[in-house]
Amino acid sequence: MADINLSRITKCFGDYRAVNQVSLDIADGEFVALLGPSGCGKTTLLRLLAGFEEPDGGQISLGGQVVASPQDGIMISPEDRNLGIVFQSYALWPHMSVARNVGYPLEVRGIGRAERDRRIAEALSIVALEPYADRNPSELSGGQRQRVALARCLVMEPRAVLLDEPLANLDVHLRETMQQAFLDFHRRTGATMIYVTHDQSEAMAMADRIAVMDKGHIRQMAAPETLYREPADLMVAGFVGAGAVLPVRDVALQTGGTCSVRLGEAQIAARICPKLAGGHINGQAGLCLRPEDVWVEDGAPLRGLVEDCVYLGGRFRLSVRVNDHQTLPVYATRRARIGEQVGLKVSDGWVFDRLQGEVA
Repeated sequence: MADINLSRITKCFGDYRAVNQVSLDIADGEFVALLGPSGCGKTTLLRLLAGFEEPDGGQISLGGQVVASPQDGIMISPEDRNLGIVFQSYALWPHMSVARNVGYPLEVRGIGRAERDRRIAEALSIVALEPYADRNPSELSGGQRQRVALARCLVMEPRAVLLDEPLANLDVHLRETMQQAFLDFHRRTGATMIYVTHDQSEAMAMADRIAVMDKGHIRQMAAPETLYREPADLMVAGFVGAGAVLPVRDVALQTGGTCSVRLGEAQIAARICPKLAGGHINGQAGLCLRPEDVWVEDGAPLRGLVEDCVYLGGRFRLSVRVNDHQTLPVYATRRARIGEQVGLKVSDGWVFDRLQGEVA
């Protein structure tokens, strides 16, 4: 396996800049997700890493080896980068058995039969498909076919495994099953894995770190819990997790990375982004609140009108309008009537600059 380094990578298609000065360091054995809306550049970045596209600028290194550097005239072909790739469409040969599909890359490379059989058996064991070795792909479920594709990656002993929205064609139940299969695969092999998805729940469940992309940039790269609790900007706060961002101007700095802000008639205590805590408040601060940060409490000074109430099993999630244009997702232990006025207690929040993100 290998660490991966992308330095100031740029890729244009005509006048459109799909990837814009992206730098990214991925450690050996790390599971990283590229997350973002359609058209943000995540699949293009994966294709650049795989060697299917040539960058217009910057440098890509795998395990210390430069594999793409247009300024130096370097462009290593995909087959010589030794990367495993799992596509959304599985890309299995329908006339070949599972075992032959898995071993076909070894066959093409002229690996001897005994060694080939050993590596096929080992790969099928890791993805728990040994009993299906002699079946054809048409006899397998969608999740099993995806595991065949994963085994085909593993059999090549790649430097890293690239996954391009591999669960997009599966139903909800199979997605959850395959998420666990990918995690088990990662734990057993220690493979470096890069996973492209637009589904935040997939990224949050599996990745060690997530790079949130938008308009060709990486807006923020961090552990899932950091992205959720401490978003860098408005785009990340809105894309990752449920919640709302309220514009606030009256920010009073306190010690220990905290502050207080006024929201309606209530004074709210919150954590604050270190950039703002350093005193660089430009009047565009935002307060990010997640549903678990706000609860209904009679007599609380912050008031709002209930616009919706949904039962989630053990608790209710309300949509509560706290001013003329802002609705908060709120948890409650009782059902609330539409139009009812309720008090809201805020237990936590995150204050950050709504206009400035971290662009890597």
